[in-house]
Order: sequence, then structure tokens, then C-alpha cells
Amino acid sequence: MNRFFVSKDSFHGDKVLLGKDHAHQIRSVLRMSAGDCIVILDNQGSEYDVVLTSVRSNEVVGEVTQKRQAAGEPGVQITLFQSILTRDKFEFVLQKCTEVGVTSFVPIITERSLVRETAIKPEKLDRWQRIITEAAEQSHRGRIPDLSPPVSFEKAMQELSSFEKCLIACEKQDKSIRVALQTSDKNIPGTVAILVGPEGGWTLQEVVAAKESGAIPITLGPRILRTETAAIVASALILYELARINNEP
Repeated sequence: MNRFFVSKDSFHGDKVLLGKDHAHQIRSVLRMSAGDCIVILDNQGSEYDVVLTSVRSNEVVGEVTQKRQAAGEPGVQITLFQSILTRDKFEFVLQKCTEVGVTSFVPIITERSLVRETAIKPEKLDRWQRIITEAAEQSHRGRIPDLSPPVSFEKAMQELSSFEKCLIACEKQDKSIRVALQTSDKNIPGTVAILVGPEGGWTLQEVVAAKESGAIPITLGPRILRTETAAIVASALILYELARINNEP
């Protein structure tokens, strides 16, 4: 069934009211009508089976028939600090890492970033948010990942202290993600930051600064990956390894 994130204001008891944008997609694009079923997500981790009762050009009304916990949210919260990229590559990272399970995105301006804008135009932020939302709907997420405005590398380093584990993907490292995530007390980290650099890689000074801020340099294997590939691989491996440690299926 088609899935749609809505605000809490859309719920009125057992009724759900969807506005003009959703109405256009449901009525004009998907060609749905009264009696059809959709899934509504409240962005708080719950999903609802909904039967459409009224489908009009500017409004859709549905009735909730069942509520349950969304199954697509990972147990660990991953924040991807991604060096900002050119438009297509950065949007690809947002889309695919949302599908993988990243919880939040922080674009960072690094020494070798090709794009150095810290003030992103509202329409671009809106486009990024739409990409994330649509990817979250498609991949059966229960929450829409957060998207922060771009920050400097120095500002990003200041934020690392709030995470239980911090990793930075680098060349010429020998520590794997599995080893880096291990803890002596066997406690599984609930929050993980992963830093992925620009197309030209991190500078030595940035790697040193990240280590001083608590980040562990890790390898993603013997091959050199494009930065957008590295972001997806690193995020997926973190979730896989933590699920393995936690004996999840």
C-alpha cells in the first residue's frame, strides 16, 4: 500500500485529514478513490492502516482501521556527517542513506569540499527534505530523518561529544567498523556518528582534529570508494554490525 507521512494535526480521532498536496497525489497521480486503502505515518514511530472515505481535489479523508509500531526503524541512531557534494551526488546520499536507516544528516564544509555554501536557499532545503521524506515512505521507515543546515568542519567537531561512538572513514587505515564498535563493557552504543569526507578526501589536519574530538579512524576495505558510495556502505555496515552484536535477525 502507498504510504504517507502526515503531521499530528491531520488526526481527528479515528479520522485522518490530508491536504491539497497529498490529495493531488492520491487522486490525480495514483488514481485512488473512496474505499481504497493507504498507510499513514505519524513521524513518531507508528503507522496506521486507513480506508479512504472521501477523495476530492483539495482534500482526502480516511478512517483509521488499525494502528501498529512501524517496523522499519533501526535500534541505533546514526548521524551521517557528510562533506557536502555537488547536487546530484548529495541528493543520492540523502535518498540511499535514508533507505539504509540513517537517522539524521549533517552536511559539513571541509577543506576540500567542492561546494562551500553554508547558506542554502530555502527551495533547495525543501527539495532535500522531499527526497528524504519520499525515501522514508518508500523504505517503510517510521520516522523522517532529520536534516541540519550545513556546518563548518570545526562546528561538526564540537558536536561529536554527544555521541556514544564516533567513526571517521579514512584511507590507509586498518581498523574495521566491527572492531571500532566493540566496547569492553559489551554495551551497544545507541548513538553513532560517521564522518565521510569529500571527493578529494580528508586532509591530515582534519583526521587529527577528528581523532582529538573522539572519532575513530576506520577502513571500508582495500578499494577506494567514491564518497557517495562510502556513505552508504559505512551506514549499512554500522547497522549490520550492531544488529549482529545485539543478536537481531
